[in-house]
Amino acid sequence: MSKTRSFSALCAFFVVTLTLAACGGGGIPGDAVVKVGDSTIKKTTFAHWLQIAAISSQGASDPTAAAQGRKPKVTIPDPPKFTACIANKKKTAPKPAKGQPEQTVTQFKTQCKTEYEQLRDQVLQFLISSEWISGEAADQGVKVTDKEVQKQFQTTKKQSFPKETDFQKFLASSGMTLNDLLFRVKLDTLSNKLRTKITKGKDTVTPAQIAAYYNKNKARFAQPERRDLRIILTKTAADAQKALARVKSGESFGKVAKALSVDQASKSQGGVLLAVAKGQQEKALDDAVFAAPKGKLVGPIKTNFGYYIFKVQKITPKTQQSLKDATPTIKQLLASQNQQTALDTFVKNFRKKWKGKTECRDGYVTQDCKNAPKTKTTSTAATTATPQTTTPPVQTAPPTTTTTP
Repeated sequence: MSKTRSFSALCAFFVVTLTLAACGGGGIPGDAVVKVGDSTIKKTTFAHWLQIAAISSQGASDPTAAAQGRKPKVTIPDPPKFTACIANKKKTAPKPAKGQPEQTVTQFKTQCKTEYEQLRDQVLQFLISSEWISGEAADQGVKVTDKEVQKQFQTTKKQSFPKETDFQKFLASSGMTLNDLLFRVKLDTLSNKLRTKITKGKDTVTPAQIAAYYNKNKARFAQPERRDLRIILTKTAADAQKALARVKSGESFGKVAKALSVDQASKSQGGVLLAVAKGQQEKALDDAVFAAPKGKLVGPIKTNFGYYIFKVQKITPKTQQSLKDATPTIKQLLASQNQQTALDTFVKNFRKKWKGKTECRDGYVTQDCKNAPKTKTTSTAATTATPQTTTPPVQTAPPTTTTTP
């Protein structure tokens, strides 16, 4: 795992795919870009995390920065004119191939606008979800002490950076401060505590539920009959007869298989084919194999692949796992399903509740803002497997490793 990658796995947050555009923003203080309930996300906070995101996305262009423990040189797209961004792209753009036109200012501006909007949305998604988690934790009485945060931080830091100098280089090259990391660790801890509270007691499974699942899914707890074979495959019936005669005369099956079989997989093993279950072979061979008694030489059997002779070496009867033996597996499965159902319900209510409290300024509206325009959705499936915030792309390991959301 990349160093400090665990710093990026934060908070309980679930993304719903919507098509949204910017609008609204009334009632938001002048120094803020988003208002969530009584809290605000200030322009300075947004700018700080935007720079971190830009460093992560552009840092690969300055690979020596992290190694030297310095902040990479980045150009943050500057809306609405994107003057600095356009100038930087013109300066660094490769020369076009012979006969191809140079990129225009309009094309550079389009690139800058796209890059800015991607960074903006990632940063806002992270900051808004952080407010949601903090707010939900407060509403549910879930608290994290500074001591808990420090303990978790020191554990993660020790695992990721055995040397203090490496950690200091990471801070310098990532654009993050120590407080930024502590903030993210706090959110991670809050998320874990919320998730524990939401799923507490939801793993109870009754014997009746286990029995009902077992009776409905008995096939999942069964093993079919399996047969170990010695086989020889030939291209012609004449070759199959030769193989059959040689084995009947007392020559070892393995020797004949290596001499005459065209089935490379079993040929190299002396014709051995183990643990064959019904339905795994071509139908003509399959029918013959499971009709044959143990130890009898059978064939030739004509198939689409050629002619087989075979002998059943061993028969392992089918088995059915008992309800008692299957109970631990079923109990774990049903408990997990119950917990996931609880999380799914929480996600639905959590998102509705906090989106309704989130108002965004014009130019900063994302899918999480209540003042986003109504549009048709192509998908409303929430990602609910694990609670986790979506963070802006941030550098998480020196010297050059970066992560993306």
